[in-house]
Amino acid sequence: MALQLSNEIKMVVSDFDGVFTDGSVYISEKNEVQKKLNFKDIMGVSMLIKSGIDFAIVSGEQSNILNYFKDKFNLQEIHGGIRQKGIVLDEIMRKYSLKPNEVLYIGDDINDIAAMELVRYRVAPKNLNPILNFKVQNLQITQAYGGDGAIREIADILVGLK
Repeated sequence: MALQLSNEIKMVVSDFDGVFTDGSVYISEKNEVQKKLNFKDIMGVSMLIKSGIDFAIVSGEQSNILNYFKDKFNLQEIHGGIRQKGIVLDEIMRKYSLKPNEVLYIGDDINDIAAMELVRYRVAPKNLNPILNFKVQNLQITQAYGGDGAIREIADILVGLK
């Protein structure tokens, strides 16, 4: 079933690992961490921004990859190493005077629950931690997996509503 979203959404806020990635981490022999991203999702971010929808990332992990998005899209709200995502999301919503029905949050695991509870539109990729199904009311699940077009799926729907 297609996601039920609204043209009243002004900002999409996303977790990173498990949403932009499939949750895998590649660690080299030199202990360098690498993550695989899908250009469908990167294009999805571009589509959202070009259509006037703001985009933010609130990630539990600190990663230089987040700087790629900050630089490429001139994003103001990139937060890494965040343990209390709900607190950061609340600050973002206050800063931009956003109501719960104007924000979509996408996350895939238990550390996203507090943020999801602040907004009306709560979305998880198909490869979510199943506990979210029991803990988060009105959760919608993408057809795409994290790291394989979940962000793009959301972008296609939201841009189509404009």
